[in-house]
Amino acid sequence: MNFLRSLLHMLWMLVTVVPWGIIMLLASLRVRGTPLWWMAVRWLGWAIGGARILLGIEVRVSGMDNLPQGATSGAILLVKHQSTLETFLLPTLMPHPLAYVFKKELLYVPFFGWAMGRLDMIHIDRGQRTRAFNKVVAQGKLLLAQGIWIIMFPEGTRIARGQRGNYKSGGTRLAIETGAPVIPIAVSSAKCWPRKAFVKMPGVVDVSIGRAIPSTGRRPDELMREVEDWIEAEMRRLDPQAYR
Repeated sequence: MNFLRSLLHMLWMLVTVVPWGIIMLLASLRVRGTPLWWMAVRWLGWAIGGARILLGIEVRVSGMDNLPQGATSGAILLVKHQSTLETFLLPTLMPHPLAYVFKKELLYVPFFGWAMGRLDMIHIDRGQRTRAFNKVVAQGKLLLAQGIWIIMFPEGTRIARGQRGNYKSGGTRLAIETGAPVIPIAVSSAKCWPRKAFVKMPGVVDVSIGRAIPSTGRRPDELMREVEDWIEAEMRRLDPQAYR
């Protein structure tokens, strides 16, 4: 049954992403910035709605009051990464447009990647580390000044349920360079949508948003350790069975 539900959800995503991608490309000829972003979020909402209806995945969010207030308030979101689900989900929850930092190869994914390329995102060449980080800082400052929040996955890739990846300090370095606070976020998505798995399971995915951590006067590695400690402790609270 879960295989059939997962197949239906995949078909739903494929059927909807093609017209959405075309509409985004055409709209981008006349519309840019925030209005185009909220058009993109509409399709992500379809994907998450499809997961709820077809896969039986419910989302439970806590800590929304920890997010910075104000139209131009800045934030760097550092998120636990277990599956594709949080990539689609977080833009539908946040009150600000988000700019993902991602590898440039994703721009070549038909329709989805093409549409991403028309948004205010930060795509980098991972092979050019110093130049890539300088690009992240330069674009990050411009985007934060416009009220766009930066979102990064400090582990760099999807991590299996119950496991801890290698937390890299790029996100905290960016926060210190820009003066923006860091928002740690724990997500138990692998309970329902496992890493690299086709078959998804019904259940509840918890999203826990931590308190904003000021970056002023901090060191990148020290700040990242605080983020990592909070996220990993919160993951054990949200999904204790995975950490026995």
